[in-house]
Amino acid sequence: MSAARAAVSAPAREFAPAKRGALTIGVVALGACIVAALLGSAPVFFRAYLVGYLLWLGVAAGSLGLLMLYHLVGGLWGYPIRRPLEAAAGTLPSLFLLFLPLLAGLHHLYPWTRPGALADELLRHKSVYLNVPFFTGRAVFYFAVWSLLAGLLRRWSAAEDRDGRPAASEKMRRLSGPGLAIYIVTMTFAGFDWVMSLHPLWWSTMLGMWMVVGQGLAALSFIILTECLLARRPGYAAEVTPKRVQDLGNLTLMFVMLWAYLSFSQFLIIWSGNLPEEIEWYLPRVRTSWVYAAGALLLLHFAVPFLLLLMRTVKRSASLLAGLAAALLVMRLVDLLWTVVPAFEPRGLRLHWIDLAAPVGLGGLWVALFLGRLGRRPLLAPHDVRLKAETDD
Repeated sequence: MSAARAAVSAPAREFAPAKRGALTIGVVALGACIVAALLGSAPVFFRAYLVGYLLWLGVAAGSLGLLMLYHLVGGLWGYPIRRPLEAAAGTLPSLFLLFLPLLAGLHHLYPWTRPGALADELLRHKSVYLNVPFFTGRAVFYFAVWSLLAGLLRRWSAAEDRDGRPAASEKMRRLSGPGLAIYIVTMTFAGFDWVMSLHPLWWSTMLGMWMVVGQGLAALSFIILTECLLARRPGYAAEVTPKRVQDLGNLTLMFVMLWAYLSFSQFLIIWSGNLPEEIEWYLPRVRTSWVYAAGALLLLHFAVPFLLLLMRTVKRSASLLAGLAAALLVMRLVDLLWTVVPAFEPRGLRLHWIDLAAPVGLGGLWVALFLGRLGRRPLLAPHDVRLKAETDD
């Protein structure tokens, strides 16, 4: 093991102050939201909670997807971010507990749960799928699958740390291929359940992949920010080379382009078809003041990042790429607000302070969970097989 890797071979212990700070922010922000909900803003609270939950679930689940991608395809690009990916994916069981408040507010969120919903003939046909017990059971199943995948990868990673034998690495590689397929399929159905059924008569086959790609971009943005902060440690900084930073920049560019392709293709197909049950989803988003949010997404979630990520200097600078990643994470929140809130505010762009406080509060709790897991193990894997098989340019 090199001196640089030995310097970070012990579990990090300096995360406690940041963890306490994140936890404090989370408790205060969510506490204020809960008080507002009890005072009569429950519908706003639950929609804001859903937005915030989708954002941070996306970071955790997207990290699981990126971790499996790394184990499957290899490359040294993932070596410095492997531990943060494992820590983020490891929060998925805890995120199931944070999902429970949404079950308490289903009737505030989903029209198909309200009395009289079955008066609509089409909803009666969909009630075989859209009913509360089946909805809850599917959610339990999704989290069980994601938690199992993350748990197996973490267990085998710990075994690799202990003895350095290639058997554990091979197990992670073999799981990651089918694991990625399982993640995509289950997240597609989760997107149908948690996002599409806000408009129970609307349908889009692209929404599932939009969820997956958006989660990948959110996770990558968060992990790039984490890597930039960890690079202040001398031992870790030696592994954050310009070549590896550039690889992450190229991966970010790919996700930005995929997000734009899926978003525009969905819009083009639905708008061209001009079917009432499909076009109604876009009408409040493009014919009211919500169109300004759409314009911001086009400019700041695609055009500007796309142009910046074409520049080699941006992709090879950890600080510049981290700044862009922070902006993309904020725009992911805007994207989710634009996707979810018009279901409740179809007449125009109207946001309550809870719409921003709830994502911040959930983010504080999630970051505290993430830092707690990140501090339990070495920041660099001492026996990663890719270090033996490949060398950096």
